[in-house]
Amino acid sequence: MAEETKNAEVQEAEATETKAPKIEQSPAQENPEKFLKEFNWERYEEGIETVDDEKLEEFEKLVAEDFVDTLDDDVVEGTVINITDRDAIIDINAKSEGVISLNEFRYNPDLKEGDKVEVLVDVREDATGQLILSHRKARVIKAWDRVNQAHDDGTIVTGFVKARTKGGMIVDVFGIEAFLPGSQIDVKPIRDYDAYVNKTMEFKVVKINQEFKNVVVSHKALIEADIEEQKKEIIGQLEKGQVLEGVVKNITSYGVFVDLGGVDGLVHITDLSWSRINHPNEIVELDQKLNVVILDFDEDKTRIQLGLKQLTKHPWDALGDELKVGDKVKGKVVVIADYGAFVEIEEGVEGLIHVSEMSWSTHLRSAQDFVNVGDVVEAEILTLDREDRKMSLGMKQMTQDPWTDITSKYPVGSRHTGIVRNFTNFGVFVELEEGIDGLIYISDLSWTKKIKHPSEFTNVGDKLEVVVLELDVEGRKLSLGHKQIEDNPWDKYEKEFAVGSKHTAKITEMVDKGATVEFNDDITAFIPTRHLEKEDGSKLTKGEEAELQIIEFNKDFKRVVASHMVIHKEEEAKIVKQAAKRAASQAEENKPTLGDANEKLQALKDKMEKGKK
Repeated sequence: MAEETKNAEVQEAEATETKAPKIEQSPAQENPEKFLKEFNWERYEEGIETVDDEKLEEFEKLVAEDFVDTLDDDVVEGTVINITDRDAIIDINAKSEGVISLNEFRYNPDLKEGDKVEVLVDVREDATGQLILSHRKARVIKAWDRVNQAHDDGTIVTGFVKARTKGGMIVDVFGIEAFLPGSQIDVKPIRDYDAYVNKTMEFKVVKINQEFKNVVVSHKALIEADIEEQKKEIIGQLEKGQVLEGVVKNITSYGVFVDLGGVDGLVHITDLSWSRINHPNEIVELDQKLNVVILDFDEDKTRIQLGLKQLTKHPWDALGDELKVGDKVKGKVVVIADYGAFVEIEEGVEGLIHVSEMSWSTHLRSAQDFVNVGDVVEAEILTLDREDRKMSLGMKQMTQDPWTDITSKYPVGSRHTGIVRNFTNFGVFVELEEGIDGLIYISDLSWTKKIKHPSEFTNVGDKLEVVVLELDVEGRKLSLGHKQIEDNPWDKYEKEFAVGSKHTAKITEMVDKGATVEFNDDITAFIPTRHLEKEDGSKLTKGEEAELQIIEFNKDFKRVVASHMVIHKEEEAKIVKQAAKRAASQAEENKPTLGDANEKLQALKDKMEKGKK
């Protein structure tokens, strides 16, 4: 009993010790909102009810804690408490709510009541006593910090595409006008820039110019990042020979890019069709869905080579067995080269017509002289290699070989008119008809003229009368002559300008080692220098007329040599000869007789004998 009494006393003592003294609070501290609501401002301002200093300090403390300073330029956070058709009503714990135009929230169409927004006091009281706030100005103040932070961290930002400008778009990001280049909108070519105006999109801040306050953003960078991830995933599942469905994303002159669902592959122009095409748009068009086969891919460089034609059997494999050498086929000229033309006889099956197989003509011509791209021609199969998928064709075989009846059409000695086709240094090729060409040697062009090159005598394309001189049917060679169409004038000149004949003419031209003189249109004689000597020892000069004597005439080589010197030398020789003759005659008359000699010998004998005695 005594123990229970003792415990009760201890508990009572402990309860007495733990009970804290109660602190009395003023009404303002207990309920500040109620205090402020019930505070009689009118009495306070009019001094009706005096307020002690302690209560005044308490009031100022509450105002400082709960009301924002509307004169402060700092950005404060407010709460959207109402949204009207034009404005958003913002509570910033000021004496009254502020108003912000909804235009400042165009970038955020999802704005709703209860959202926290940053604002700046723009006008403390307008004409109606309304507190005007600015969200845009608050955003601008905070924007640069956010933009720099987003650039440094790579954070994705949301922006509103305000308008289109030269080379790109203007985007509102945190209230700052940033530039979105046209190349940074999407990975695909942009066909309609206006479709992006007034849209809210996500961007990555890719460049900031602090000096000029320029910000460049990119939407493409976000897409590429996604695509890169998709590429790795897709490429990891690719296999050669795999057939996939894709969409034509871009067409270039060298091939087609196909979107395989986040990763692009290239179908080279040569892998689009077994047939020869000039441009990929002959086969596909943009946004076309099609199946392609994977030919190869590079996991490191993420390049995928695709094929379209490989989905069908090679045309050569489908070529009928009945086709053989000698068959006549018809096809379209698809390509012309220097050496011939390729003709497509079936889709993907081409044959080559060499230029030499286009005509029976032997002189060189180009393939363009016979066919054009798109022409439909008939030809004969000359060779057919199914293994190597090669075929040669001939067009000229579709007509008769003109050399078949050459002997009857162009016998030796027959005269014809041909067209000069080309020159060589040794003669002229003349075409008598398609496939029949003959050669006129330079020496057979003229009887009288000395021709160094055929171009001195005729021109390509001229018509020329010819005589068939020789015909080699096996060698397919025809020798022609032009000068033979008339008689050889040198037969006549052989008598007229015989050696020793004398002619008078003017010196035409002084040449090396002599001079030339033209007796007529055909005969030009050469006078050696020493034969230009006149009787007085001087030389004949150009334009000087003189009598000349022919001292050489060669019909085969058409060579005539004349001399003026021999004429007066001949006279001198004649005079000398006559003088000699007269001298001889006088000598003969004065010649001693035999009797005279004997008399002289007898006198000499007598003289000798007299001396002995």
